[in-house]
Amino acid sequence: MTETLIADALAARLADVPIQTRSARPTSFEPADFAAPSAREVNWKLSDLQRLAPLFVDEAGGHGTVDYEVDAPAGVHVPSEGLDAPVRGEIFRPEDLPSAIAWKRSENALHLRLRAGEVLEQPVRVRLHGTDASGHANAHIVIEAERDAHGTVVLEHTGSAQYAQNVEIIVRDGAALTVLSLQTWEDDAVHAAAHQAVVGRRASLTHFVVSLGGAVVRVNPSVRLAGEGSHAELYGLSFADSGQHLESQVYMFHEGPATKGNVLYKSALQGAKARTVWIGDVLIGADAVDTDSYEANRNLVLTDGARADSIPNLEIETGEIAGAGHASATGRFDDEQLFYLRSRGISEKESRRLVVLGFLMEIVQKITVEDVRARLIDAVEAELATMEVD
Repeated sequence: MTETLIADALAARLADVPIQTRSARPTSFEPADFAAPSAREVNWKLSDLQRLAPLFVDEAGGHGTVDYEVDAPAGVHVPSEGLDAPVRGEIFRPEDLPSAIAWKRSENALHLRLRAGEVLEQPVRVRLHGTDASGHANAHIVIEAERDAHGTVVLEHTGSAQYAQNVEIIVRDGAALTVLSLQTWEDDAVHAAAHQAVVGRRASLTHFVVSLGGAVVRVNPSVRLAGEGSHAELYGLSFADSGQHLESQVYMFHEGPATKGNVLYKSALQGAKARTVWIGDVLIGADAVDTDSYEANRNLVLTDGARADSIPNLEIETGEIAGAGHASATGRFDDEQLFYLRSRGISEKESRRLVVLGFLMEIVQKITVEDVRARLIDAVEAELATMEVD
């Protein structure tokens, strides 16, 4: 009897413990299955819950407006009407309340399909512009690369909005897809996005999250390397100013054998209450033999009052791997780099600018879309022009 009572008490206590691992997180298409986010949950404890609160309300009518314009070759933008439209929901499962609301309230999806064997020389561009931040807007986007297709899709966010967004990415066998999500919102925008991807046999996904604008931006990519020899490169760049909260929670699941994954996110912060959050979870499954995986997050704090949170996590369920590791670092300027530059007659302000620019350019230079890369360099330079020397 005593053992039964102890077991029941332990089970009750464990039931009240928040879920810690990404792989155990529950999913549902129904918003009512999710409680309102709280700081007790691992996936919300570092988020700006107060400013994200409008995205936790499931109601019809009174929505804000985010218009979109697609620039793509004929046949890439295909119809997707209804929650049960073909392909939609093939791999996407909402993991939190805003994602479930976005699923429910976005009856029609934006579906972009790269046809089998097609090689797109120019990127597909989707310009999403918020014109009304007084209400909650939702969207579901499907990006599908059929077998052996090659191409790039750019999602560019501008304007003002309160916006919950799901992005479903399907990379079929042999395909090679690049997805770039660029957030250059106005200062009042609130954006929560869930990107979920699956990568097939000998296929590859290169994924970028670049967040420069917005009051609160939370873009969380999740990638499942499902097929033998599948490969993913996940990159992120953010520059947080005073009062901004820029966040990414990254999940990479090595499911198939001989899969390779690399994650590198970098952030710079300046100004009072500038905040970045990065959580990186990697799971190497029991069948993912010969896997090679690495994740890293680097943060450069430029002024007092800024804060960067960085949490890498690694789960390994098989000992037969090629390699796995993670790293995280947050710090101020490198004194040796500054000394080297100043000893050659470069001013302190210019030296600091060059150090920050070099730090962030590692990510920018990986972007192959030339005009996007040029605009990002200009945007970073504009940020650095306001940097004060301590």
